[in-house]
Amino acid sequence: MKFQPDQFDVQTITAYGPGWISVDADKITSSVIISSRGQRIAWDCSRFEDLTPAHFAQLAELDAEVVIFGSGARNRFPPPAWLQPLMARRMGLETMDTQAACRTYNILAGEGRNVVAALLLETP
Repeated sequence: MKFQPDQFDVQTITAYGPGWISVDADKITSSVIISSRGQRIAWDCSRFEDLTPAHFAQLAELDAEVVIFGSGARNRFPPPAWLQPLMARRMGLETMDTQAACRTYNILAGEGRNVVAALLLETP
């Protein structure tokens, strides 16, 4: 039986709360894109209503297997037309609230998957 935590070679989300997450030792308080390949990119949106098609086109440029979209405190879906750049690259997108997206990202990244988390961090 193993009594020590798993060690990951990818950046992981170590904690989260309303309006913030911690990635490894860094506390982040604004929306962010993180990837299992080590990228961390500021995502210029602070509310779901701020999102545009360009935000999802930016995600398509990251060339991941799957994008986990954390839509804030509750699960909200972007308009399907905004997802065309992702579909054109055959990239999957899963939408869930941001806390669930953090947990899902950690699981997939820990499995060695090429995953991106686009996390909407709304100001409480």
